[in-house]
Amino acid sequence: MGTPRTGSALAQLLQSLKERSGQSYADLARRTYISSSTLHRYCTGKARPPDVGVVTRIARVCGATEPELRDLARAWAFDEGIRAAGPLPASPTAPLPALVIPNTDPAETATAVPGVGSARSKRRTLTGVLIASLIISFGTVSSQGPFGTAPRPASPQWVSGPSWVVAPRPVQPARFGVTMNTNTGEMPSFRVGSVRFWDSQTRWANLEPRRGEYDWSVLDRLVNGAQRAGLPALFVIGGTPAWAALKAPRMAYPEGARAAPPDDLANWRRFVRALAGRYRGRMEAYELWPVANDSRFYNGDTATLVEMTRQANQIIKQADPGAIVVCPGVGRLWNSEGQGFLRQFAEAGGYGHCDVASVKLHQRSASDPPETMLAILDAAYRTMHQAGVHPPIWSTGTTHDIVLQRPLDEERAIDHATRFYLTGLYGSVNVNLSRTYFYAWGARTLPLTLQVPGAAPTRAALAVEQLQRWLTRSRIRACGQGTAIQLPANVWQCEFSIPDVDGRYRPAVLRWTHAGTASTSVPPHTTRLLRLDGTATPVRPGDFAEISTRPILLTAD
Repeated sequence: MGTPRTGSALAQLLQSLKERSGQSYADLARRTYISSSTLHRYCTGKARPPDVGVVTRIARVCGATEPELRDLARAWAFDEGIRAAGPLPASPTAPLPALVIPNTDPAETATAVPGVGSARSKRRTLTGVLIASLIISFGTVSSQGPFGTAPRPASPQWVSGPSWVVAPRPVQPARFGVTMNTNTGEMPSFRVGSVRFWDSQTRWANLEPRRGEYDWSVLDRLVNGAQRAGLPALFVIGGTPAWAALKAPRMAYPEGARAAPPDDLANWRRFVRALAGRYRGRMEAYELWPVANDSRFYNGDTATLVEMTRQANQIIKQADPGAIVVCPGVGRLWNSEGQGFLRQFAEAGGYGHCDVASVKLHQRSASDPPETMLAILDAAYRTMHQAGVHPPIWSTGTTHDIVLQRPLDEERAIDHATRFYLTGLYGSVNVNLSRTYFYAWGARTLPLTLQVPGAAPTRAALAVEQLQRWLTRSRIRACGQGTAIQLPANVWQCEFSIPDVDGRYRPAVLRWTHAGTASTSVPPHTTRLLRLDGTATPVRPGDFAEISTRPILLTAD
Protein backbone atom coordinates (compact mmCIF):
# COMPACT_ATOMS: atom_id res chain seq x y z
CA MET A 1 0.00 0.00 0.00
CA GLY A 2 1.47 3.33 -1.09
CA THR A 3 1.68 6.51 0.93
CA PRO A 4 -0.03 9.66 -0.35
CA ARG A 5 2.42 12.33 -1.37
CA THR A 6 2.92 15.15 1.11
CA GLY A 7 0.32 17.89 0.88
CA SER A 8 -2.23 15.93 -1.19
CA ALA A 9 -5.33 16.16 0.98
CA LEU A 10 -7.41 14.54 -1.76
CA ALA A 11 -5.18 11.46 -1.88
CA GLN A 12 -5.20 11.20 1.91
CA LEU A 13 -8.99 11.33 2.04
CA LEU A 14 -9.40 8.76 -0.73
CA GLN A 15 -6.88 6.43 0.89
CA SER A 16 -8.64 6.76 4.24
CA LEU A 17 -12.03 5.95 2.70
CA LYS A 18 -10.59 2.98 0.83
CA GLU A 19 -9.03 1.52 3.98
CA ARG A 20 -12.17 2.11 6.03
CA SER A 21 -14.33 0.35 3.41
CA GLY A 22 -12.26 -2.83 3.69
CA GLN A 23 -12.39 -3.28 -0.09
CA SER A 24 -9.43 -4.13 -2.27
CA TYR A 25 -8.42 -2.08 -5.27
CA ALA A 26 -9.74 -4.88 -7.49
CA ASP A 27 -13.13 -4.76 -5.73
CA LEU A 28 -13.37 -1.00 -6.08
CA ALA A 29 -12.29 -1.18 -9.72
CA ARG A 30 -15.18 -3.47 -10.59
CA ARG A 31 -17.69 -1.19 -8.87
CA THR A 32 -16.39 2.14 -10.16
CA TYR A 33 -15.38 1.16 -13.75
CA ILE A 34 -11.86 2.45 -13.13
CA SER A 35 -8.80 0.23 -13.43
CA SER A 36 -7.25 -0.90 -10.13
CA SER A 37 -3.90 0.62 -11.11
CA THR A 38 -5.55 3.99 -11.77
CA LEU A 39 -7.39 3.83 -8.44
CA HIS A 40 -4.09 3.10 -6.70
CA ARG A 41 -2.52 6.16 -8.30
CA TYR A 42 -5.41 8.34 -7.16
CA CYS A 43 -5.16 7.06 -3.58
CA THR A 44 -1.39 7.44 -3.42
CA GLY A 45 -1.33 10.89 -5.00
CA LYS A 46 0.58 9.74 -8.09
CA ALA A 47 -2.31 10.84 -10.33
CA ARG A 48 -5.18 13.28 -9.98
CA PRO A 49 -8.78 12.31 -10.83
CA PRO A 50 -9.83 14.23 -13.97
CA ASP A 51 -13.13 15.49 -12.59
CA VAL A 52 -15.15 15.64 -9.40
CA GLY A 53 -17.62 13.04 -10.65
CA VAL A 54 -14.87 10.40 -10.58
CA VAL A 55 -14.00 11.35 -7.00
CA THR A 56 -17.66 11.15 -5.99
CA ARG A 57 -18.12 7.77 -7.63
CA ILE A 58 -15.16 6.29 -5.72
CA ALA A 59 -16.32 7.86 -2.47
CA ARG A 60 -19.90 6.62 -2.72
CA VAL A 61 -18.74 3.05 -3.36
CA CYS A 62 -16.56 3.38 -0.25
CA GLY A 63 -19.58 4.50 1.81
CA ALA A 64 -18.69 8.18 2.21
CA THR A 65 -21.08 10.41 4.16
CA GLU A 66 -22.45 13.65 2.72
CA PRO A 67 -20.02 15.84 4.74
CA GLU A 68 -17.16 13.66 3.49
CA LEU A 69 -18.37 14.11 -0.08
CA ARG A 70 -18.27 17.87 0.38
CA ASP A 71 -14.76 17.68 1.83
CA LEU A 72 -13.64 15.56 -1.11
CA ALA A 73 -15.15 17.98 -3.62
CA ARG A 74 -13.26 20.87 -2.03
CA ALA A 75 -10.10 18.79 -1.85
CA TRP A 76 -10.35 18.00 -5.54
CA ALA A 77 -10.85 21.69 -6.38
CA PHE A 78 -7.89 22.88 -4.32
CA ASP A 79 -5.51 19.94 -4.81
CA GLU A 80 -2.24 21.02 -6.44
CA GLY A 81 -3.24 24.67 -6.25
CA ILE A 82 -5.88 26.91 -7.79
CA ARG A 83 -4.48 26.32 -11.29
CA ALA A 84 -5.90 22.80 -11.30
CA ALA A 85 -9.43 23.75 -10.24
CA GLY A 86 -12.24 22.24 -12.31
CA PRO A 87 -16.02 21.88 -12.12
CA LEU A 88 -17.65 22.87 -8.85
CA PRO A 89 -19.12 20.06 -6.74
CA ALA A 90 -22.73 19.08 -7.03
CA SER A 91 -25.30 19.78 -4.35
CA PRO A 92 -24.81 17.50 -1.35
CA THR A 93 -28.48 16.55 -1.59
CA ALA A 94 -28.35 15.78 -5.34
CA PRO A 95 -27.48 12.45 -6.94
CA LEU A 96 -23.95 13.11 -8.14
CA PRO A 97 -23.04 11.67 -11.55
CA ALA A 98 -22.24 8.00 -11.18
CA LEU A 99 -21.08 7.43 -14.72
CA VAL A 100 -18.73 10.25 -15.74
CA ILE A 101 -16.24 8.95 -18.30
CA PRO A 102 -12.75 9.77 -17.07
CA ASN A 103 -9.94 10.71 -19.43
CA THR A 104 -7.38 8.05 -18.64
CA ASP A 105 -5.42 8.35 -21.88
CA PRO A 106 -1.92 9.59 -20.88
CA ALA A 107 -1.44 11.17 -24.29
CA GLU A 108 -4.63 13.18 -23.93
CA THR A 109 -3.70 14.21 -20.41
CA ALA A 110 -0.17 15.28 -21.23
CA THR A 111 -0.65 16.84 -24.68
CA ALA A 112 -2.85 19.82 -25.47
CA VAL A 113 -4.61 19.91 -28.83
CA PRO A 114 -3.69 23.16 -30.59
CA GLY A 115 -6.46 25.71 -30.40
CA VAL A 116 -9.02 23.52 -28.69
CA GLY A 117 -6.75 22.40 -25.90
CA SER A 118 -5.52 25.91 -25.20
CA ALA A 119 -9.09 27.17 -24.96
CA ARG A 120 -9.92 24.46 -22.47
CA SER A 121 -6.84 25.40 -20.45
CA LYS A 122 -7.99 29.02 -20.44
CA ARG A 123 -11.42 28.00 -19.18
CA ARG A 124 -9.85 25.97 -16.36
CA THR A 125 -7.59 28.89 -15.49
CA LEU A 126 -10.61 31.20 -15.44
CA THR A 127 -12.38 28.78 -13.10
CA GLY A 128 -9.36 28.97 -10.82
CA VAL A 129 -9.49 32.76 -10.86
CA LEU A 130 -13.19 32.70 -9.97
CA ILE A 131 -12.59 30.34 -7.05
CA ALA A 132 -9.72 32.53 -5.91
CA SER A 133 -12.07 35.51 -5.96
CA LEU A 134 -14.52 33.58 -3.81
CA ILE A 135 -11.75 32.90 -1.31
CA ILE A 136 -10.96 36.60 -1.08
CA SER A 137 -14.61 37.60 -0.82
CA PHE A 138 -15.77 34.91 1.61
CA GLY A 139 -12.61 33.99 3.43
CA THR A 140 -14.30 34.31 6.83
CA VAL A 141 -16.92 31.59 6.11
CA SER A 142 -16.42 28.76 8.55
CA SER A 143 -16.13 25.16 7.44
CA GLN A 144 -15.61 21.88 9.20
CA GLY A 145 -13.15 19.29 7.93
CA PRO A 146 -9.53 19.14 6.81
CA PHE A 147 -9.51 22.63 5.31
CA GLY A 148 -10.20 24.69 8.42
CA THR A 149 -11.78 27.97 7.33
CA ALA A 150 -11.56 27.35 3.59
CA PRO A 151 -14.75 28.47 1.80
CA ARG A 152 -17.29 25.97 0.55
CA PRO A 153 -17.74 26.29 -3.23
CA ALA A 154 -21.24 27.14 -4.40
CA SER A 155 -23.38 24.17 -5.38
CA PRO A 156 -25.55 23.95 -8.49
CA GLN A 157 -29.28 24.00 -8.02
CA TRP A 158 -30.78 20.62 -7.16
CA VAL A 159 -33.93 19.75 -9.14
CA SER A 160 -35.86 16.56 -8.54
CA GLY A 161 -37.86 14.70 -11.17
CA PRO A 162 -37.17 12.87 -14.43
CA SER A 163 -34.38 13.86 -16.79
CA TRP A 164 -37.13 14.82 -19.22
CA VAL A 165 -40.92 14.62 -19.61
CA VAL A 166 -42.84 15.18 -22.86
CA ALA A 167 -46.31 14.61 -24.23
CA PRO A 168 -46.31 10.91 -25.21
CA ARG A 169 -44.53 10.43 -28.53
CA PRO A 170 -44.33 7.26 -30.66
CA VAL A 171 -41.27 5.02 -30.41
CA GLN A 172 -40.37 4.66 -34.08
CA PRO A 173 -39.29 1.12 -35.09
CA ALA A 174 -36.51 2.53 -37.31
CA ARG A 175 -34.56 3.72 -34.25
CA PHE A 176 -33.55 0.07 -33.59
CA GLY A 177 -30.97 -0.14 -36.38
CA VAL A 178 -28.04 -2.42 -37.20
CA THR A 179 -25.03 -1.96 -39.49
CA MET A 180 -24.80 -4.77 -42.05
CA ASN A 181 -21.35 -6.32 -41.98
CA THR A 182 -21.79 -8.82 -44.84
CA ASN A 183 -22.26 -8.73 -48.60
CA THR A 184 -24.75 -11.61 -48.85
CA GLY A 185 -27.95 -9.61 -48.97
CA GLU A 186 -29.30 -11.71 -46.10
CA MET A 187 -31.15 -9.69 -43.48
CA PRO A 188 -31.43 -10.37 -39.71
CA SER A 189 -33.91 -13.11 -38.87
CA PHE A 190 -34.85 -11.36 -35.62
CA ARG A 191 -36.72 -8.06 -35.42
CA VAL A 192 -34.78 -4.89 -36.26
CA GLY A 193 -36.04 -1.52 -37.43
CA SER A 194 -33.51 -0.31 -40.02
CA VAL A 195 -30.20 -1.25 -41.64
CA ARG A 196 -27.00 0.59 -42.48
CA PHE A 197 -24.52 -0.50 -45.18
CA TRP A 198 -20.82 -0.23 -44.28
CA ASP A 199 -18.07 -2.85 -44.10
CA SER A 200 -20.25 -4.79 -46.49
CA GLN A 201 -18.00 -4.40 -49.59
CA THR A 202 -20.00 -1.39 -50.71
CA ARG A 203 -17.35 1.30 -50.46
CA TRP A 204 -16.97 3.72 -53.34
CA ALA A 205 -13.83 1.83 -54.40
CA ASN A 206 -15.90 -1.39 -54.63
CA LEU A 207 -18.69 0.22 -56.61
CA GLU A 208 -16.53 2.15 -59.10
CA PRO A 209 -13.25 0.19 -59.40
CA ARG A 210 -12.38 2.09 -62.61
CA ARG A 211 -13.43 5.55 -63.64
CA GLY A 212 -16.98 5.44 -65.00
CA GLU A 213 -17.29 1.64 -64.66
CA TYR A 214 -19.74 0.58 -61.95
CA ASP A 215 -20.36 -2.73 -60.19
CA TRP A 216 -23.67 -2.50 -58.33
CA SER A 217 -24.09 -6.25 -57.72
CA VAL A 218 -23.39 -6.31 -53.97
CA LEU A 219 -25.31 -3.13 -53.21
CA ASP A 220 -28.24 -4.36 -55.31
CA ARG A 221 -28.38 -7.54 -53.20
CA LEU A 222 -28.38 -5.55 -49.99
CA VAL A 223 -30.98 -3.03 -51.13
CA ASN A 224 -33.25 -5.77 -52.49
CA GLY A 225 -32.89 -7.72 -49.23
CA ALA A 226 -33.79 -4.66 -47.19
CA GLN A 227 -36.81 -3.96 -49.39
CA ARG A 228 -38.09 -7.52 -49.04
CA ALA A 229 -37.75 -7.23 -45.25
CA GLY A 230 -39.42 -3.81 -45.22
CA LEU A 231 -36.35 -2.15 -43.64
CA PRO A 232 -35.31 1.46 -44.42
CA ALA A 233 -31.68 1.52 -45.57
CA LEU A 234 -28.84 3.97 -44.87
CA PHE A 235 -25.93 3.86 -47.34
CA VAL A 236 -22.50 5.14 -46.25
CA ILE A 237 -20.42 6.85 -48.93
CA GLY A 238 -16.71 6.49 -48.23
CA GLY A 239 -13.49 4.88 -49.40
CA THR A 240 -12.27 6.82 -52.45
CA PRO A 241 -11.00 4.60 -55.30
CA ALA A 242 -7.24 4.59 -55.82
CA TRP A 243 -7.61 6.00 -59.33
CA ALA A 244 -9.39 9.07 -57.90
CA ALA A 245 -6.78 9.86 -55.21
CA LEU A 246 -3.47 8.59 -56.53
CA LYS A 247 -1.15 9.74 -53.73
CA ALA A 248 -3.52 9.49 -50.78
CA PRO A 249 -2.95 7.00 -47.91
CA ARG A 250 -4.76 3.69 -48.08
CA MET A 251 -7.61 2.62 -45.84
CA ALA A 252 -7.39 -0.79 -44.14
CA TYR A 253 -9.37 -2.55 -46.87
CA PRO A 254 -8.21 -5.01 -49.53
CA GLU A 255 -9.59 -3.15 -52.55
CA GLY A 256 -7.16 -0.27 -51.92
CA ALA A 257 -9.68 2.41 -50.97
CA ARG A 258 -8.13 5.75 -50.03
CA ALA A 259 -8.65 7.69 -46.80
CA ALA A 260 -8.97 11.03 -48.56
CA PRO A 261 -11.21 13.11 -50.79
CA PRO A 262 -10.77 12.63 -54.54
CA ASP A 263 -8.16 14.79 -56.24
CA ASP A 264 -10.91 16.15 -58.50
CA LEU A 265 -14.33 16.73 -56.90
CA ALA A 266 -15.92 16.22 -60.32
CA ASN A 267 -15.39 12.48 -59.74
CA TRP A 268 -17.24 12.77 -56.42
CA ARG A 269 -20.16 14.54 -58.03
CA ARG A 270 -20.42 11.98 -60.85
CA PHE A 271 -20.42 9.02 -58.42
CA VAL A 272 -23.02 10.56 -56.09
CA ARG A 273 -25.23 11.35 -59.11
CA ALA A 274 -25.01 7.77 -60.38
CA LEU A 275 -25.68 6.33 -56.90
CA ALA A 276 -28.67 8.53 -56.05
CA GLY A 277 -30.19 8.07 -59.49
CA ARG A 278 -29.96 4.27 -59.36
CA TYR A 279 -31.48 3.92 -55.90
CA ARG A 280 -34.07 6.70 -56.11
CA GLY A 281 -36.98 5.80 -53.84
CA ARG A 282 -35.25 2.64 -52.57
CA MET A 283 -32.56 4.12 -50.28
CA GLU A 284 -33.94 6.02 -47.31
CA ALA A 285 -30.75 7.89 -46.42
CA TYR A 286 -27.11 8.59 -47.34
CA GLU A 287 -24.30 9.12 -44.81
CA LEU A 288 -21.57 11.16 -46.49
CA TRP A 289 -18.50 9.63 -44.81
CA PRO A 290 -18.12 6.96 -42.09
CA VAL A 291 -15.69 8.74 -39.72
CA ALA A 292 -14.45 12.17 -40.70
CA ASN A 293 -12.00 12.84 -37.86
CA ASP A 294 -10.02 9.59 -37.96
CA SER A 295 -7.07 9.68 -40.39
CA ARG A 296 -7.57 5.98 -41.07
CA PHE A 297 -10.81 6.97 -42.81
CA TYR A 298 -10.31 10.61 -43.84
CA ASN A 299 -7.22 12.80 -43.75
CA GLY A 300 -8.38 15.72 -45.82
CA ASP A 301 -9.20 19.16 -44.48
CA THR A 302 -12.51 20.29 -43.00
CA ALA A 303 -13.23 22.84 -45.74
CA THR A 304 -13.06 20.16 -48.43
CA LEU A 305 -15.36 17.89 -46.46
CA VAL A 306 -17.90 20.68 -46.05
CA GLU A 307 -17.79 21.31 -49.80
CA MET A 308 -18.22 17.59 -50.54
CA THR A 309 -21.20 17.59 -48.20
CA ARG A 310 -22.72 20.61 -49.92
CA GLN A 311 -22.32 19.13 -53.38
CA ALA A 312 -23.60 15.68 -52.40
CA ASN A 313 -26.65 17.13 -50.63
CA GLN A 314 -27.58 19.16 -53.71
CA ILE A 315 -27.20 16.18 -56.06
CA ILE A 316 -29.08 13.72 -53.82
CA LYS A 317 -31.98 16.11 -53.24
CA GLN A 318 -32.28 16.74 -56.98
CA ALA A 319 -32.34 13.01 -57.75
CA ASP A 320 -34.47 11.94 -54.76
CA PRO A 321 -36.12 14.81 -52.84
CA GLY A 322 -37.39 12.44 -50.13
CA ALA A 323 -33.95 11.03 -49.28
CA ILE A 324 -32.37 11.89 -45.92
CA VAL A 325 -28.83 13.29 -46.08
CA VAL A 326 -26.67 12.45 -43.07
CA CYS A 327 -23.56 14.52 -42.42
CA PRO A 328 -20.15 12.81 -42.12
CA GLY A 329 -19.73 10.79 -38.91
CA VAL A 330 -17.69 12.22 -36.03
CA GLY A 331 -16.07 10.04 -33.37
CA ARG A 332 -13.75 10.39 -30.35
CA LEU A 333 -16.23 12.78 -28.80
CA TRP A 334 -14.95 12.07 -25.28
CA ASN A 335 -11.86 14.19 -25.97
CA SER A 336 -11.06 17.69 -27.14
CA GLU A 337 -9.92 16.55 -30.58
CA GLY A 338 -13.28 15.02 -31.46
CA GLN A 339 -15.24 17.93 -30.03
CA GLY A 340 -12.93 20.37 -31.80
CA PHE A 341 -13.48 18.73 -35.18
CA LEU A 342 -17.24 18.72 -34.68
CA ARG A 343 -17.14 22.41 -33.79
CA GLN A 344 -15.00 23.24 -36.83
CA PHE A 345 -17.35 21.39 -39.17
CA ALA A 346 -20.37 23.13 -37.64
CA GLU A 347 -18.83 26.60 -37.72
CA ALA A 348 -17.83 26.07 -41.36
CA GLY A 349 -21.51 25.56 -42.17
CA GLY A 350 -21.36 21.80 -42.69
CA TYR A 351 -24.60 21.02 -40.86
CA GLY A 352 -26.45 23.44 -43.10
CA HIS A 353 -26.03 20.94 -45.95
CA CYS A 354 -27.62 17.86 -44.39
CA ASP A 355 -30.70 16.72 -42.53
CA VAL A 356 -29.08 14.72 -39.73
CA ALA A 357 -25.79 14.71 -37.78
CA SER A 358 -23.90 11.43 -37.41
CA VAL A 359 -21.97 10.65 -34.23
CA LYS A 360 -20.09 7.51 -33.21
CA LEU A 361 -21.81 6.73 -29.93
CA HIS A 362 -20.21 3.84 -28.08
CA GLN A 363 -18.56 2.94 -24.81
CA ARG A 364 -14.84 3.58 -24.45
CA SER A 365 -14.56 -0.16 -23.84
CA ALA A 366 -17.16 -2.75 -24.82
CA SER A 367 -17.28 -3.89 -21.19
CA ASP A 368 -18.26 -0.42 -19.91
CA PRO A 369 -21.94 0.13 -19.07
CA PRO A 370 -23.86 1.42 -22.10
CA GLU A 371 -25.06 4.34 -19.97
CA THR A 372 -21.56 5.84 -20.20
CA MET A 373 -22.51 6.79 -23.76
CA LEU A 374 -24.71 9.55 -22.36
CA ALA A 375 -21.65 11.56 -21.36
CA ILE A 376 -20.36 11.36 -24.95
CA LEU A 377 -23.77 12.33 -26.29
CA ASP A 378 -23.91 15.28 -23.91
CA ALA A 379 -20.46 16.42 -25.10
CA ALA A 380 -21.66 16.29 -28.72
CA TYR A 381 -24.80 18.25 -27.91
CA ARG A 382 -22.92 20.92 -25.95
CA THR A 383 -20.38 21.32 -28.75
CA MET A 384 -23.15 21.74 -31.32
CA HIS A 385 -24.96 24.17 -29.05
CA GLN A 386 -21.82 26.30 -28.76
CA ALA A 387 -21.64 26.34 -32.56
CA GLY A 388 -25.31 27.31 -32.83
CA VAL A 389 -26.59 24.17 -34.58
CA HIS A 390 -29.18 21.64 -33.38
CA PRO A 391 -29.71 18.95 -36.02
CA PRO A 392 -31.33 15.60 -35.25
CA ILE A 393 -28.61 13.09 -34.29
CA TRP A 394 -28.15 9.50 -35.42
CA SER A 395 -25.76 7.15 -33.64
CA THR A 396 -24.03 5.38 -36.53
CA GLY A 397 -21.15 3.27 -35.33
CA THR A 398 -18.21 2.55 -33.12
CA THR A 399 -14.42 2.81 -33.05
CA HIS A 400 -12.00 1.28 -35.54
CA ASP A 401 -10.37 -0.56 -32.62
CA ILE A 402 -13.52 -2.42 -31.55
CA VAL A 403 -12.24 -5.72 -32.98
CA LEU A 404 -9.27 -5.61 -30.59
CA GLN A 405 -11.44 -5.60 -27.48
CA ARG A 406 -12.26 -8.70 -25.46
CA PRO A 407 -15.58 -10.45 -26.09
CA LEU A 408 -18.36 -10.18 -23.54
CA ASP A 409 -19.76 -13.26 -21.84
CA GLU A 410 -23.27 -14.27 -22.88
CA GLU A 411 -25.11 -12.79 -19.90
CA ARG A 412 -23.41 -9.39 -20.17
CA ALA A 413 -23.98 -9.42 -23.93
CA ILE A 414 -27.73 -9.67 -23.33
CA ASP A 415 -27.63 -6.78 -20.85
CA HIS A 416 -25.48 -4.54 -23.00
CA ALA A 417 -27.29 -5.17 -26.30
CA THR A 418 -30.67 -4.17 -24.88
CA ARG A 419 -29.33 -1.26 -22.86
CA PHE A 420 -27.52 0.06 -25.94
CA TYR A 421 -30.93 0.84 -27.42
CA LEU A 422 -32.42 1.94 -24.10
CA THR A 423 -29.59 4.43 -23.65
CA GLY A 424 -30.50 5.77 -27.08
CA LEU A 425 -34.10 6.17 -25.96
CA TYR A 426 -32.92 7.90 -22.77
CA GLY A 427 -31.05 10.42 -24.92
CA SER A 428 -33.86 10.86 -27.42
CA VAL A 429 -35.29 14.12 -26.04
CA ASN A 430 -32.57 16.10 -24.26
CA VAL A 431 -30.16 15.82 -27.19
CA ASN A 432 -32.47 14.94 -30.10
CA LEU A 433 -31.08 11.44 -30.69
CA SER A 434 -33.58 9.80 -33.02
CA ARG A 435 -31.87 6.63 -34.25
CA THR A 436 -29.20 4.15 -33.09
CA TYR A 437 -27.40 1.61 -35.29
CA PHE A 438 -25.79 -1.29 -33.47
CA TYR A 439 -22.40 -2.26 -34.91
CA ALA A 440 -22.66 -4.77 -36.41
CA TRP A 441 -24.76 -7.57 -37.87
CA GLY A 442 -22.95 -10.50 -39.43
CA ALA A 443 -19.49 -10.30 -37.79
CA ARG A 444 -17.97 -12.87 -35.41
CA THR A 445 -14.91 -10.82 -34.48
CA LEU A 446 -16.66 -8.19 -32.32
CA PRO A 447 -17.07 -8.23 -28.53
CA LEU A 448 -20.85 -8.61 -28.90
CA THR A 449 -22.46 -10.61 -31.72
CA LEU A 450 -26.16 -10.57 -32.54
CA GLN A 451 -26.16 -13.00 -35.46
CA VAL A 452 -23.96 -14.24 -38.29
CA PRO A 453 -25.29 -15.27 -41.71
CA GLY A 454 -26.68 -18.78 -41.82
CA ALA A 455 -26.89 -19.08 -38.03
CA ALA A 456 -29.58 -18.57 -35.43
CA PRO A 457 -29.79 -15.28 -33.53
CA THR A 458 -27.84 -15.18 -30.29
CA ARG A 459 -29.64 -14.78 -26.96
CA ALA A 460 -28.60 -11.12 -27.06
CA ALA A 461 -30.38 -10.72 -30.41
CA LEU A 462 -33.51 -12.41 -29.09
CA ALA A 463 -33.48 -10.05 -26.10
CA VAL A 464 -33.27 -7.07 -28.48
CA GLU A 465 -36.24 -8.51 -30.36
CA GLN A 466 -38.22 -8.86 -27.12
CA LEU A 467 -37.44 -5.27 -26.20
CA GLN A 468 -38.78 -4.11 -29.55
CA ARG A 469 -41.84 -6.32 -29.16
CA TRP A 470 -42.57 -4.61 -25.84
CA LEU A 471 -42.24 -1.17 -27.41
CA THR A 472 -44.05 -1.77 -30.71
CA ARG A 473 -46.61 1.03 -31.16
CA SER A 474 -45.74 2.33 -27.68
CA ARG A 475 -45.42 5.98 -26.73
CA ILE A 476 -42.61 7.22 -24.53
CA ARG A 477 -43.25 10.09 -22.08
CA ALA A 478 -40.36 10.33 -19.58
CA CYS A 479 -36.97 8.99 -18.52
CA GLY A 480 -35.04 9.53 -15.30
CA GLN A 481 -32.47 8.03 -12.99
CA GLY A 482 -31.78 7.53 -9.30
CA THR A 483 -32.83 9.56 -6.31
CA ALA A 484 -34.15 12.41 -8.47
CA ILE A 485 -37.11 10.14 -9.30
CA GLN A 486 -37.22 8.54 -5.83
CA LEU A 487 -35.42 5.36 -6.87
CA PRO A 488 -32.05 3.94 -5.75
CA ALA A 489 -29.06 5.72 -7.26
CA ASN A 490 -28.17 2.88 -9.63
CA VAL A 491 -31.69 2.51 -11.09
CA TRP A 492 -32.75 3.92 -14.47
CA GLN A 493 -36.33 4.19 -15.68
CA CYS A 494 -38.28 5.14 -18.80
CA GLU A 495 -42.07 5.52 -18.80
CA PHE A 496 -44.33 4.44 -21.67
CA SER A 497 -47.92 4.01 -22.71
CA ILE A 498 -48.35 0.57 -24.29
CA PRO A 499 -51.38 -0.53 -26.34
CA ASP A 500 -53.32 -3.65 -25.38
CA VAL A 501 -55.18 -5.95 -27.79
CA ASP A 502 -58.15 -3.58 -27.78
CA GLY A 503 -55.97 -0.60 -28.73
CA ARG A 504 -56.27 1.06 -25.34
CA TYR A 505 -53.07 2.45 -23.87
CA ARG A 506 -51.93 1.38 -20.42
CA PRO A 507 -49.00 2.73 -18.36
CA ALA A 508 -45.73 0.81 -18.23
CA VAL A 509 -42.18 1.44 -17.04
CA LEU A 510 -38.85 -0.11 -18.00
CA ARG A 511 -36.32 -0.32 -15.17
CA TRP A 512 -32.72 -1.45 -15.03
CA THR A 513 -29.43 -0.71 -13.23
CA HIS A 514 -26.04 0.22 -14.63
CA ALA A 515 -24.43 -2.01 -11.95
CA GLY A 516 -25.56 -4.17 -9.06
CA THR A 517 -29.14 -4.71 -7.96
CA ALA A 518 -31.82 -2.72 -6.16
CA SER A 519 -35.21 -3.45 -4.66
CA THR A 520 -37.97 -1.05 -5.73
CA SER A 521 -41.70 -0.91 -5.16
CA VAL A 522 -43.77 -1.42 -8.29
CA PRO A 523 -45.70 1.59 -9.65
CA PRO A 524 -49.42 1.97 -8.92
CA HIS A 525 -51.76 -0.10 -11.09
CA THR A 526 -48.95 -2.52 -12.03
CA THR A 527 -50.12 -6.10 -12.41
CA ARG A 528 -47.31 -7.86 -14.31
CA LEU A 529 -43.53 -8.00 -14.34
CA LEU A 530 -42.19 -9.03 -17.78
CA ARG A 531 -38.67 -10.29 -18.46
CA LEU A 532 -36.61 -10.36 -21.64
CA ASP A 533 -36.67 -14.17 -21.72
CA GLY A 534 -40.44 -14.02 -22.24
CA THR A 535 -41.45 -15.02 -18.72
CA ALA A 536 -43.84 -12.98 -16.57
CA THR A 537 -44.78 -12.74 -12.89
CA PRO A 538 -48.01 -11.28 -11.48
CA VAL A 539 -47.49 -8.39 -9.05
CA ARG A 540 -49.65 -6.01 -7.07
CA PRO A 541 -49.18 -2.36 -6.11
CA GLY A 542 -46.98 -2.26 -3.02
CA ASP A 543 -44.99 -5.33 -4.04
CA PHE A 544 -41.23 -5.01 -4.43
CA ALA A 545 -39.37 -5.87 -7.64
CA GLU A 546 -35.69 -6.72 -7.79
CA ILE A 547 -33.99 -4.57 -10.43
CA SER A 548 -30.73 -5.69 -12.05
CA THR A 549 -28.58 -4.92 -15.07
CA ARG A 550 -31.14 -6.77 -17.23
CA PRO A 551 -34.14 -4.53 -18.02
CA ILE A 552 -37.63 -5.53 -16.92
CA LEU A 553 -41.03 -4.16 -17.92
CA LEU A 554 -43.63 -3.34 -15.26
CA THR A 555 -47.08 -2.95 -16.74
CA ALA A 556 -50.81 -3.31 -16.22
CA ASP A 557 -53.12 -5.80 -17.91
